[in-house]
Amino acid sequence: MPRGKTTGKVTGKSTRQLLFSEALQQQKHPSAADSSPLPCANMTEDIQGATMDRVLQEISAVSRKLEGMDNAMVALTAETRSMRLDLAGFQSQLSGLDQRVATVETQVASWTDRDLELSHLRSKLTDLEDKSRRNNVRLLGFPEGVEGAEIFSYLQDILPKLTDITFDPPLEFQRAHRLGPRRQDGNGRPHPIIACMLRHTQARQLLQTARTQGLLRSGNLEIRMSADFSKETADRRKAFLSFHTQLRHLEVKFGLFEPARMWITKNGESQNFYDPEDLRTFLERLQDQTQSMEMAAYPLQPSRSPHQSTSHLAPAPAPAPEMRSITDPHSWGRDFERLVKSHDDRGQVLQAVYDTPLSHNDSSLTFLCPHGSPPPVPTKLKTRMNRQNRPTPPGGPLLPDASTV
Repeated sequence: MPRGKTTGKVTGKSTRQLLFSEALQQQKHPSAADSSPLPCANMTEDIQGATMDRVLQEISAVSRKLEGMDNAMVALTAETRSMRLDLAGFQSQLSGLDQRVATVETQVASWTDRDLELSHLRSKLTDLEDKSRRNNVRLLGFPEGVEGAEIFSYLQDILPKLTDITFDPPLEFQRAHRLGPRRQDGNGRPHPIIACMLRHTQARQLLQTARTQGLLRSGNLEIRMSADFSKETADRRKAFLSFHTQLRHLEVKFGLFEPARMWITKNGESQNFYDPEDLRTFLERLQDQTQSMEMAAYPLQPSRSPHQSTSHLAPAPAPAPEMRSITDPHSWGRDFERLVKSHDDRGQVLQAVYDTPLSHNDSSLTFLCPHGSPPPVPTKLKTRMNRQNRPTPPGGPLLPDASTV
């Protein structure tokens, strides 16, 4: 053991001496030291070289990306310049369109004023034309050629006979002629005759007589006489006449006055209409109100099957006063049909109105039989007749059963 320790000490000392001697040699001969580099220095240089290559590669990649971005920026710049040019063109076009729209608006405003003025002038022209025809009398029904060559003499002779009026002074005419070409064969409807009276009072007297008597007869002649109007006024009068059926159905009093004015009265309120479209709108609103009142007068109960018990149902309401005021049997049938058609559940309507004994002598049916006899049963109601064992009034069953509808 002492010997080993001695050896270790000697070895460590020798190593230190060797290192010291090498350092001295490097100081004395630096070129020799540089010519033989250490391994650590070589490794550092290798690492630095590899890092530099990687950095150069990354810089090259970034340079390529920057070049691509530069190219894209150039393209975007060119596209932006093109868009600016297009936008400038759009702005110039919009400026031109604004000017054109302003011009069109000005023209439309002027045209609207002109349309209003034209409509006003047209109405004045129609009124003047109607006034110029006030002395005209339109005669329908004279056979072709019956007047011969002297139409004035013929009319002076036949008109007093048709109207049973002795004219003093005698009838005088400014003009008289037959409309349209003369039919040589005599077939077809004869053309009307237009006679312009010299005196307005005689024209009014003739028209008033024709309005009172309707069809004028003398021998084999059947003549209708009416006033003469312009085409616009005649078209409006024809449109007003198309509402006669609807006005009667709604129980509205009406009258058509010259030149084209419809006068109506409903529930004591009167109103005048000069435009057929205004009258159409009024009648539609009035019909809706009438249907609402009918549905309120005859409330419907929940529908039930024919075999379902009615003990839980409320008693049927009494008939409305409108039914009690009916005096025309035919009108009763029409009103009943209209009432039934206005409801979805016809059975409930029939039960509400007719849930009474069916004896025609019973006082509960007097509102249906104001003349003492039951009205005739409408044809459409014969399939809904009562199938129960109840007395049948004369003329067939009157009241249908709700369960059979």
